Amino acid sequence: MASTVARMARLSRTVSFSACHRLHSKSLTDEENLKLFGKCNNPNGHGHNYKGKALLLHVIDPVSGMVMNLTDLKEYMQEAIVEPLDHKNLDKDVPYFAEVVSTTENVAVFIWENLKKLLPLGTLYKVKVYETDQNIVVYKGEETISE
Repeated sequence: MASTVARMARLSRTVSFSACHRLHSKSLTDEENLKLFGKCNNPNGHGHNYKGKALLLHVIDPVSGMVMNLTDLKEYMQEAIVEPLDHKNLDKDVPYFAEVVSTTENVAVFIWENLKKLLPLGTLYKVKVYETDQNIVVYKGEETISE
């Protein structure tokens, strides 16, 4: 009897979106915000041309030969990332950021949560958000920190 080997593969796709925001915590005074966030605390905000990358890890389907159909992944990313974030003021146009500071770390969490709702269970491995070519955040879901 022949044995079947489960072959795992990582599949990734990147989308681009432009958005503006102001780094500002309601828990801090104006002076504390300015000290912490510097020029990124500009009252009029500032913008970025972000890149959002989803990395999936799953067994290659023996029939289709794919982890996931790229057309489906493209549509999921459009719904989870581009539609809610592209050409938006994150702080004013995206309800999630009404009470959450719109750091790139929190943008990554937002994208993770949105994609997780759409993708097949257990396929999302990590999310990368490129704020610039030099500033990149990687998020892999909630992790427990033991003390």
